[in-house]
Amino acid sequence: MTISKQNLRAMRFNSKVASIDELAPSIEVQQPPILKREEALVRVYSAGVNPSDVKAALGIMPKAIFPRIPGRDFSGVVVDGPSDWLGKEIWGSGGDVGITRDGSHAGWLVLPVSALHEKPRNLNFEEAGSVGVPFVTAYEGFRRSGLPMPGQTVAVMGANGKVGQAAVQVAAMNGAQVIAVQRTERYETFSYAPVDVVNAKELAPNEIAEKILQLSNGKGADIIYNTVGSAYFEAANKSLAKGGTQIFIATQDRAIPFDIFTFYRGMHTFVGIDTLALDCIESTKLLNILRPGFESGKLKPFESDKVFDLDNALEAYKLVLGGVQKRVVFKF
Repeated sequence: MTISKQNLRAMRFNSKVASIDELAPSIEVQQPPILKREEALVRVYSAGVNPSDVKAALGIMPKAIFPRIPGRDFSGVVVDGPSDWLGKEIWGSGGDVGITRDGSHAGWLVLPVSALHEKPRNLNFEEAGSVGVPFVTAYEGFRRSGLPMPGQTVAVMGANGKVGQAAVQVAAMNGAQVIAVQRTERYETFSYAPVDVVNAKELAPNEIAEKILQLSNGKGADIIYNTVGSAYFEAANKSLAKGGTQIFIATQDRAIPFDIFTFYRGMHTFVGIDTLALDCIESTKLLNILRPGFESGKLKPFESDKVFDLDNALEAYKLVLGGVQKRVVFKF
């Protein structure tokens, strides 16, 4: 595949602002960047829009530098770099991409050669560009807590969010019993195996815990992936199995009551995940581990009917910050 290195467009933010209504990205012409040793140039075809992308543009994310092109997730084609990579279709993500280095909401993206991994053959560019941060976050949580196994019970708190959906998929693919704790009656997105649902909309924490205990035959959940944090902290602690692990990626309240007695008598483990600490080399390495799951159909990308170009970037950002259900992607 031969792609000419023409000038393309990029979205750049120049300074921190107080609210999304003050965001004023400049859509600029981007010349093909000059590479250093061990770098590759990628023609970006699609890039997911994550809450962390929007927060970085606002200046909320730690270490975010200005001016900067945002965007952590990407898919595209390698057009310059090592000869054995030229023309290859790649995908990826990174805690540094769009944060401390120019990101993927642009036509051109420079990556370390060691961050290059071929995208799954059965995913198109929009699908491959939309899975990065949620699936990297889900898998890193399970990697750090011990991957789910047959015979185990995994409860996902906030299962209808993007990381929650990814966690459900990974746990189901690995053969665990999966319990989706969410504020709806049915689990309506993809899972390789059946999913039990706990509708938490009008339940107190002890009632959520009782439902999980019932569904796990009184044992409790071996792993609880808490994508929300404080809102489910009490319910999760009450429903953890002996020796169980609770994973955290976010919270609403920083300070919460903590029962030390329950913690050590239950032999529990808490695991905190921050994928901003995983650069594009580490993040794409984790995505590559999940590649066989996507190629076999045991994992599936998100539905992404919200597809934008850079001229409508602010609309895309506002949708993501507002918690839109469908995955939002840019298409270049």
